[in-house]
Amino acid sequence: MTDFSAGSRAYLIRILASPVWGASALLVASLTGLVLANSPWASAYAGLTTFPLRLSWLGADGPGTVGAWVSNGLMSLFFLVVILEIRKEIVSGHLSSLRRIALPLIGALGGMIVPALTYLLVTYGHPEAVRGWAVPVATDAAFTLPIILALGRHVSPGARVWLMALAIFDDVLGIVVIALFYGHALYWPAMGAVMILTGALIGANRAGIVSLWSYGSGGVLLWIALLYSGLHPTLAGVVTGLCLPADVSGRNVGDASPLERVAAGLGPFVTWGVLPLFGFMNVGVSLTGFRQEMMLKAVPLGIMAGLVIGKPLGVFGATCIATKLKIADLPVATSMRMVFGLSLLCGIGFTISLFIAGLAFSAPDLASSARLGIFASSVFSALIGWLWLRFSMNYASFGSTTG
Repeated sequence: MTDFSAGSRAYLIRILASPVWGASALLVASLTGLVLANSPWASAYAGLTTFPLRLSWLGADGPGTVGAWVSNGLMSLFFLVVILEIRKEIVSGHLSSLRRIALPLIGALGGMIVPALTYLLVTYGHPEAVRGWAVPVATDAAFTLPIILALGRHVSPGARVWLMALAIFDDVLGIVVIALFYGHALYWPAMGAVMILTGALIGANRAGIVSLWSYGSGGVLLWIALLYSGLHPTLAGVVTGLCLPADVSGRNVGDASPLERVAAGLGPFVTWGVLPLFGFMNVGVSLTGFRQEMMLKAVPLGIMAGLVIGKPLGVFGATCIATKLKIADLPVATSMRMVFGLSLLCGIGFTISLFIAGLAFSAPDLASSARLGIFASSVFSALIGWLWLRFSMNYASFGSTTG
């Protein structure tokens, strides 16, 4: 019985730590929201997502519904974990040099600029659609990682690291876009509080403070200040993640750093709680009265063009330029043919795209059509990327390019 219980616990721990199972939970929750929104329980689903939930002491600037708390509150934890993941890659050695960081960063920049321009080109002449230009700029790491892990030997280890670094840089750039372009008019007294709190968090890091309570309370106060400042409050997760100490200098050998402790503690909660809840709340689009020609409207068409066409072209084109100019090298045992297949997967823009769409479009019809465009694009990009990589030659036979 003891061995069985120990084995069961170990199996459960492996499931909770598995990105494949975590992405499956996100997908199932999202599909559940979509099904409920088109079922006899649609009104109950809508009532749940818009259920009033306001803290009076936060005032009118605070989240007012369950859905708003998920998007503006819990998603701060998602962005915190994203920042911690990229810092772990920098510390662990995968991105420990400028040349290693350069290739995914350049690819992420290309994968941001080209789809945004593609969206603007497709939606030209439709002023109501322009505000959604940033919807196709980010790649969803939560979905791309399980796909490349499932591909096994068809994707080299170095290429996996490259794609995940690119997806994380994409998320960080997406957060910057949200902060700069999807906030409200700046309220300078609150901005002053934001600057003071940010300075306090940086000072705590420099002083070697490792108490999680210090960073946690500072992050919560920063979130509140950002609510009033006009910037998006999820930026608090980014700042807190950047300030958490990544080492334990002066402490016992083997002690986990604050960064490692927070990543280990919050990672499963974000994977199994925050992201599925976000997908459940945001993918529930009513298809009542849906017609195929609706997908040809400016917003969904611009999103599909940006994610399915602009995203791969931007990532692949920028990567080609970087390697031709000798700015950076491809990872070991990785060919440009493999990079192209991975670039196709970059069209999976699920989580961040849904998040930006919710900020960009207040009109229900535009928000619904944007979610449909994101969902269709992400599924299509996942399918064509998987098919390309699955039925291409094994990476070992491509010839290697060392980096």
